[in-house]
Amino acid sequence: MDPITLILIIALIAIGGLAVGIGVHFVPVGGAPAAMAQATGIGTGTTMLAASSGFLGLISAGLVTAEIVSGKISYPGFAEAVANGTIFTMDKITDPTILQAIAIIVVAGIVGAMLMMVILCVMPNILYIFGLGVPLASAKVKKDPITGDVQYTYVTKGTEGHGTPTVAVISSLIGGLLGGAGGALIYLALLGGQLSIATAAFGAVGIFFVNSVLASYNITGTIEGFHDPKFKRWPRAFIACLVASFVLGIWAAGIVFLGA
Repeated sequence: MDPITLILIIALIAIGGLAVGIGVHFVPVGGAPAAMAQATGIGTGTTMLAASSGFLGLISAGLVTAEIVSGKISYPGFAEAVANGTIFTMDKITDPTILQAIAIIVVAGIVGAMLMMVILCVMPNILYIFGLGVPLASAKVKKDPITGDVQYTYVTKGTEGHGTPTVAVISSLIGGLLGGAGGALIYLALLGGQLSIATAAFGAVGIFFVNSVLASYNITGTIEGFHDPKFKRWPRAFIACLVASFVLGIWAAGIVFLGA
């Protein structure tokens, strides 16, 4: 295996894992209290939210990859580069056609992850508004940083807010963008090591989960998005996810090198 390919595999996994870990901090997580309209965010856990968006992002990236490899989407040379493990060699990585194929796969991952996040934000909001009859409001800020709408007058006493207001939805989209891009980069790194599309996707899911869990421990509970005071903890996740992803990248490169 070409040394440059091995180095790029490690680098892409490290960068991708880092993007996933930071992206999790943007996702509005309300846990069980949010499920009962007693906290702002989506009513489930940090890791599950990150994983759901990551899975759809990986599925999207995998489907586009399959279309390119099968020839339904024409990017000459990409399928051959994937098959013989030369996608990250110097002559291929500098080929505009190969770079375009890589870019469209990353974009597919981003679109899939962002789509999942907006669905997870908007659909519960419909239930909150029309099912429970509660307004979308946050107790963490007096005014929505995006719209400027007053928040505190609409928050029920004894709660931390309800639903996902505009700032939380926008934050979720940023999280989806980072998570989708990170997951797609990890997937491409493994695919470049001559792993099958399915095997690369499974490996990317595992690395995605590692970084999601690390970020979840850093958040410790719920978070509303980039406006939440807990968001300031992201530097710790930056270090932890970078180190973990770098180590995982070395393992992945070793497995590829040994042909295991």
